[in-house]
Amino acid sequence: MTAVAPVLTSSGRVEPLATLTDAALDVPVLGGARVRHVNLDLAASAPALDAVARRVVDVLPWYSSVHRGSGYPSIVSTDLLESSRDVVGRHVGARSDDTVVITRNTTDSLNLLASAVPGDVVVLDIEHHANLLPWRSRRVVVGRSTINETLDALRAELASRPAALLAVTAASNVTGEVLPLERFAALAHEHGARIAVDGAQFVPHRRIDIAETGIDYLAVSGHKAYAPFGAGVLVGRRDWLDAAPAYLAGGGAVDTVTADAVSWKRSPERHEAGTPNVLGIVAFAAALVEFESLGEERRGAHERALRERLLTGIRSLDGVRVLGGFDDATDAVGIVTIELTSLSVGLVAAALAAEHGIAVRAGRFCAHPFFDRIATRRNGLRASIGLGTSSDDVDRFVDALTSIVTSGPRAEYARGADGWHPVADDRPAPEFGVRPVAR
Repeated sequence: MTAVAPVLTSSGRVEPLATLTDAALDVPVLGGARVRHVNLDLAASAPALDAVARRVVDVLPWYSSVHRGSGYPSIVSTDLLESSRDVVGRHVGARSDDTVVITRNTTDSLNLLASAVPGDVVVLDIEHHANLLPWRSRRVVVGRSTINETLDALRAELASRPAALLAVTAASNVTGEVLPLERFAALAHEHGARIAVDGAQFVPHRRIDIAETGIDYLAVSGHKAYAPFGAGVLVGRRDWLDAAPAYLAGGGAVDTVTADAVSWKRSPERHEAGTPNVLGIVAFAAALVEFESLGEERRGAHERALRERLLTGIRSLDGVRVLGGFDDATDAVGIVTIELTSLSVGLVAAALAAEHGIAVRAGRFCAHPFFDRIATRRNGLRASIGLGTSSDDVDRFVDALTSIVTSGPRAEYARGADGWHPVADDRPAPEFGVRPVAR
């Protein structure tokens, strides 16, 4: 178990709640200096927890092909795969007859579900593209200024004509706002639809119980939950997935094959053709176990303290607006997005990295319809906090942002096809141990 510090020290500082693999990372900044890296881009992808990295290293010598192998490492790897699948299902409150399909990530999970939905899908415009683009027969409902009004709009759409599924996010990747999933689930079921939840931004911050909440399907990524080893899951009801064509045709998904016919397995194997990502799902399960050991109360207190500190610092600046989607939202995870009136957020993000060693994200965050509706500028700047974030990280960001907004970047920057970059970038690339073989 990862050693943890108290949420608040006697001086009022907020310490990291867990150690991540980038905790001691120093990065180069312009001018030749090196500074401790501040990672406030965790909503995009998170480094591994130390406990997760250790688990992967411990398991790696035992890695082997799973299922049907007679060698002892194969038996061990098969047990690791299936026990990790069980850990993930238990952590999210899967029902006894639910299936847990191992995928690559949330996008993969939702595309799998889209291939199995027997009818129309109703979605909100607040969704990440991963929960918007896969649905072939989608009916997009524009969110209103409050959650209550948005529920009314969804109710009207579901009542107007039948839908098989309501697909919603648990927490916005733009604003961090959390939706009351019980109310959305009840609304879907009231109109004979099922509900699928994009949990990518929620599960790294909060525990979810799909049975208790009434969720039929949950899609999650390991890489956002401190397990960046390429595995995600789709958890939920088995019948649609058992009736759907195999998501990926190949070995492991079938019972028998003849020259003329194929007998497909049930889920999850039906949709897991090929060699699965054993290390990925082992890492994901290890992260969820670590979440449980940290405790919901401590995780929540840590995040709330840092998010409030971040908002207080940002709101003290002129020309900065914090984005929100719902006037009546009362809960949010550790994501804050702002827009600036005086500077390009892409330029600011580049300066934060090049001059201060701070990572954030600029853009529309793969949620174009939502961002365009709530923002007044073309792009936003997103800072996201997590288990490894401290008050020192937040303060460094606020101080650096204040300096850039007030006085501008210190260096000269140019805008290219892939964004802003220092004109004279003297930051050296890291040297890794493995080098290409000379030919």
